[in-house]
Amino acid sequence: MDGRDGEKIQSVQEMILRFHAEILGKAPAWSDSLQSEPSGLEAIETSVHHAFARGADMVVAGLIAMTIAEETFDSAAEQTRKQFSRPLQKGRERTIAIRLFGGMLIWATTLYCGPKKKRFRKDDQPRVGLDVTLAQFGFGKAVSPALQSRVTRRVALCPSIAFAHQELVRDGVQLDAKAVKRITYQCGDGLLALRRHRVELLRQGKLPAGNELAGKRVSVQIDGGRMKIRGKTKPKTTEAEKVNEDGLLTGDAPGRSQKRRTRTYDADWREPKLVTIFVHDAQGKMAKETKATIDGTLLGPDAIAEVVAMHLHRLGAAQAECVTFVADGAPWIWDRIAGIIELASLSDVRTNQVLDCCHAVHHISLALGSLGLSREERNPLYREHRTLLRNGHWRQVVEELSALENEEQPNAELQTELAYLRRHGESGRLSYVSFRRAGIPCGSGAIESSIRRVINLRLKSNAMFWKSENAESMLQVRSQVVPDQWDTAMVELAEFNRTHASDDWRWEPQPMTAQREPSHNVAV
Repeated sequence: MDGRDGEKIQSVQEMILRFHAEILGKAPAWSDSLQSEPSGLEAIETSVHHAFARGADMVVAGLIAMTIAEETFDSAAEQTRKQFSRPLQKGRERTIAIRLFGGMLIWATTLYCGPKKKRFRKDDQPRVGLDVTLAQFGFGKAVSPALQSRVTRRVALCPSIAFAHQELVRDGVQLDAKAVKRITYQCGDGLLALRRHRVELLRQGKLPAGNELAGKRVSVQIDGGRMKIRGKTKPKTTEAEKVNEDGLLTGDAPGRSQKRRTRTYDADWREPKLVTIFVHDAQGKMAKETKATIDGTLLGPDAIAEVVAMHLHRLGAAQAECVTFVADGAPWIWDRIAGIIELASLSDVRTNQVLDCCHAVHHISLALGSLGLSREERNPLYREHRTLLRNGHWRQVVEELSALENEEQPNAELQTELAYLRRHGESGRLSYVSFRRAGIPCGSGAIESSIRRVINLRLKSNAMFWKSENAESMLQVRSQVVPDQWDTAMVELAEFNRTHASDDWRWEPQPMTAQREPSHNVAV
């Protein structure tokens, strides 16, 4: 506690006594302050809670010290070293600073084992070592698991890292903004590395299948959002001010009170792909007391398709009663459903494909709009054909809309909308009566809500631009926080870091459809 060269902690009782002495020294000042100014209770409350948070960290430090001193701890650490996913050296002791949940900084002597080098042949494994001592407790990089979780959740839920940093300081966690950012993105990158590991296991046929979805009705909804990704920084080109013959400005002049930036970057809209998987009841609604699985990526359609297959497999969808895919009309989704079913081993499970009813109805409106009808003429036809479509009569809708076309003047826009309805109808995605009778969701409201909560409320803003790697990391963190899967994710991440070496989270998605989209299927 007292620095790198301070005295070692001897016991938990020692820490309790030190904390007791600190509290006894502060209590009179708190009492005098409150008696002289009762209205200052809020400040006194904050000070007391910060003091007890420090005391909690002192007790935790004592517990860690006593655990490390146990003989059984060394044998457990050695077992971890031997079972690590890549060979490790014997290791060396080092003294490092670590932070605990309340923000206290303590110094600990730990055993770090570097990666063992291979001789006479290429070593293609990640060059990642392991701090065996801290790994036993689930530490991140020099931060306790509780502090890592606290900081990352706060950043995910606040509108910015700066705002999250302010809130953490108010809570007594004395970290600078750079440390908050580093902890958050390291945690997000760890979750992404875990996802990549699971995808690789799925490809190899080694990913264990769970039973969470066994015997359940499962809904899988996929869609894309929008966010801005910033490009590489480049020099900013300046334009000379336009003046007339007299040297007077002829246009708006840039402000000169502020220093002009010499470098800039381009920002382009990108479409993060998102999926939500949940159990629904006999009415097609999300079952109560269940949690959805949400995931997303910027790596493109093939990547999200692999991620969907991975989650379905590990959750045990192969044992489900039925699996229903619901989405809008985007071709990149439907072209990959067959690949998802094959990769997730769902060939023996009843699967359904449903085109979101609202999107289908919208294309009726577009078809009528292409005919140039007035609103008074269009509205009755729209209501009539909307009812027909919802009742499963898509063929009648297509035929009657086709009859409205002027044969002498072919309408390409109308034919596009009719082809859209015909394509999805022939694929069985417009059988809404059968879907409702079977208790299958007919709308994609769940994924629309997920996009709003996961992406729009944190990653999308008029003045918000992301580096692609940071956006991917934050998207993964939000995907765990929003559906309340965070605690489970943190336990799985700690176990993954303790057992596997990983130096990157990117992977090259495999083709999930014959119609590949090269512009998307590259690693960020």
